[in-house]
Amino acid sequence: MKTKLEQLAIFGKKPSFAEKMHVGRPNIGNKGRLIEYINDLIDRKWLTNSGPFEQELEQRIKDLIGVKHCIAMCNGTIALEIAIRAAGLTGEVIVPSFTFIATAHALQWQEITPVFCDVDPVTHNIDPARIEELITPRTTGIIGVHVWGRPCEVDFLSAIAQKHKLKLLFDAAHAFGCTYQGQMIGRFGNAEVFSFHATKFFNTFEGGAVVTDDDNLAAKINLMKNFGFSDYDNVIYIGTNGKMSEVSAAMGLTGLESLEEFITKNRQNYQQYQQELTDIPGIKLIPYNEGEKNNYQYIILEIDKKAAGVSRDQLVEILHTENVLARKYFYPGCHQMQPYRAYYPHAKLLLPETEKLTQKVMALPTGINIQLDDITEICNLIRLIINHSKEINHHLDKEIINPAIN
Repeated sequence: MKTKLEQLAIFGKKPSFAEKMHVGRPNIGNKGRLIEYINDLIDRKWLTNSGPFEQELEQRIKDLIGVKHCIAMCNGTIALEIAIRAAGLTGEVIVPSFTFIATAHALQWQEITPVFCDVDPVTHNIDPARIEELITPRTTGIIGVHVWGRPCEVDFLSAIAQKHKLKLLFDAAHAFGCTYQGQMIGRFGNAEVFSFHATKFFNTFEGGAVVTDDDNLAAKINLMKNFGFSDYDNVIYIGTNGKMSEVSAAMGLTGLESLEEFITKNRQNYQQYQQELTDIPGIKLIPYNEGEKNNYQYIILEIDKKAAGVSRDQLVEILHTENVLARKYFYPGCHQMQPYRAYYPHAKLLLPETEKLTQKVMALPTGINIQLDDITEICNLIRLIINHSKEINHHLDKEIINPAIN
């Protein structure tokens, strides 16, 4: 028997998708080229431990960004943890709550307290105007997050960090290939951290990297990602295993060869959504600054429940019944997840903009695997749901008063 929302989604003729339309479905690039790389590494029998593919990937990323050091890692979370430790962060570090949970966990895992700062409701990034009030004698740093690949106010954050003698890191998980004031993201703060997870538009199956111009910091990070080995059998520093495998690096090299193709397709998708969503009430597509380089890897909507007639949660749930796997972001906010909810039960009182965003932001499918016609159909489905919002809410109200038994 159909669920209630499956029943509610059916109002006459409607778009339907035989296959699920995912947010973050992997971009593969040239499959034949990837297989060539894999055959090469198998023949060479060098599978990990700073192999030639990893070294080539690091060099090509350095060249792309214009930075002195790139240290490839097994994933973005380990990269962030190592960058935090190498930078000497302790005590308290100021971060947004409107981010993926790994940003906070990378601190808490090392017994560093994440102090949650509210965000700017327009940019969705950490609000620099709210940072100084959170600084205490225990504060050692700030981590900015370039949400959706749209850069933080780097200059403002840099000025605050310099004034208070704090370290400044950036979680650039969303921002590979993007710019701030014409400069590639990756060149700011003490270091920036990329994620190359499979859901990112550029991926290494699973991976990440730290990029920096700081020679001493890079040397520490290189030691720490390889158990502290400085030579074949000489450990001089505490470390862990953060190394990227050669097969992951091969995927990264394949992706770099198709990077402009990925970005071009993402931009076409973004423009198609922009066109199709224009006349739908209560739907705001978050824009990219066309004066900067963007990767366009996220299609982000804000849902105004009053104007749309349905809430973000209702819209997401109905889309799911039609195989459009939209996502709530970053719901419910790091401060509402454990252990932070228990540690800071009143944090939401200090994070009003974050609280609002977590209730109205959602992401739609994009990437190399989606066609422009699919986007038209997704937007038609959203339009249909909103056009029938009164019927949906009427049926939902009826269900609350007199629940049906499936």
